[in-house]
Amino acid sequence: MSARKKNKKIYILDTSVILHDHDAIFHFEENDIAIPITVLEELDNFKKGNSPKNYEAREFIRIIDRISVNYSLQEWIPIDGKNKGKVKIIMNESGPGIDANMVFDQKKPDHKILNAALQTAAENKNTPVILVTKDINLRLKAKALNLTAEDYETGKIKDIKNLYSGRAVIEDIETDVIMKLYKDGELQDTDILGDKKVNNHFFILKNGKASSLAFYSAYDNTIKKVEKQYTYGIKPRNAEQTFAMHAIMNPEIKLVTIQGVAGTGKTLLALAGCLEQKSRYNQIILARPIVPLSNKDIGYLPGDVHDKINPYMEPLWDNLKFIKNQFGENEKRSKMIDQMQKEEKIVIAPLAYIRGRSLSDSIFIVDESQNLTPHEVKTIITRAGDNTKIIFTGDVFQIDTPYLDEQSNGLSYLIDRLKGNKLFAHITLEKGERSELANLANELL
Repeated sequence: MSARKKNKKIYILDTSVILHDHDAIFHFEENDIAIPITVLEELDNFKKGNSPKNYEAREFIRIIDRISVNYSLQEWIPIDGKNKGKVKIIMNESGPGIDANMVFDQKKPDHKILNAALQTAAENKNTPVILVTKDINLRLKAKALNLTAEDYETGKIKDIKNLYSGRAVIEDIETDVIMKLYKDGELQDTDILGDKKVNNHFFILKNGKASSLAFYSAYDNTIKKVEKQYTYGIKPRNAEQTFAMHAIMNPEIKLVTIQGVAGTGKTLLALAGCLEQKSRYNQIILARPIVPLSNKDIGYLPGDVHDKINPYMEPLWDNLKFIKNQFGENEKRSKMIDQMQKEEKIVIAPLAYIRGRSLSDSIFIVDESQNLTPHEVKTIITRAGDNTKIIFTGDVFQIDTPYLDEQSNGLSYLIDRLKGNKLFAHITLEKGERSELANLANELL
């Protein structure tokens, strides 16, 4: 093996990293990447299908095939791009001395990956060798074998406790200023916001006598008054919901994220706002990723494809029914919703069914988006065409996907990366409006 640069490292990637991000090998700067042959074998099991994991597996296989055209996979192959390292496939998974299969008493693929890491470390005693995996238990096993192991950090936010909320309270605002905002609807003097002047940020401006809801507009550098908007039978019940509805209804904002626990009204507000804007867009699309309980494939569930997916779509249908119930069965707006469904002006579907479509003249709600990877979120947004708005809703602390957490999921990533962009607005909902019992569960259980 050729001499390595001082401080250069070898990162060994397991299957969970590839299924999270097929471009992972490009994100380790000048360091080298080693892939155990077991990982390729596992990816082969994922290459068929329409799920995000299937897509990631296929794309990674294509990348390895492309960059290895003139090389043997058992040698170090240059990775495309400036200041990148090299990649190779580890064929020897027997272990140099310690055998993970013997230590853990099972011949699992994970243990072959551990052996590959042990073998690589033994062959490169002067180079740090690090196993990278999204699997917490595999990291623990690696550390038990005295291997260095890390989570995959690309796309992972650093400080979830201070995740951007999209709103702030500013106290001790002069009453004259608040009254002027009520009278004129906007303020030219934005200095009162101080260091909180962030594009499309929401504010409660207050003092001991008066208060007003406000919004900083990036387009004309003004503070605008935020009014409660009654949309398709739904009226915001608190300041947070009022802010969320303002972002949903604002045509200058093309991308909205709404984060909050169950019962805060995320999806209901988004759907009501979309229906109110039905004349602005040709289609309303509601989608969510399907994450089965215990992460078992839905193919094992009884019935045809509709029987399998309907339980996962039911919460979206429930929100639509709730809005219809605000009107009489024969009321014009209720009939309008039925007609829009028949004409597919409203589409409710699993997110996998939307994959690959270009979204033009559409307003698109992605529910439960905390169960998406950063790459999946990026892929959805890149599908946006002319006159398209996308609303991501979810709870970053309620994740059902085994290899995502509050720091690495797509919703957290999106909120953190896009704050301050003039096309983007975010609001965190904290006050539950479902019931006292639901609030009790969120607060104490």
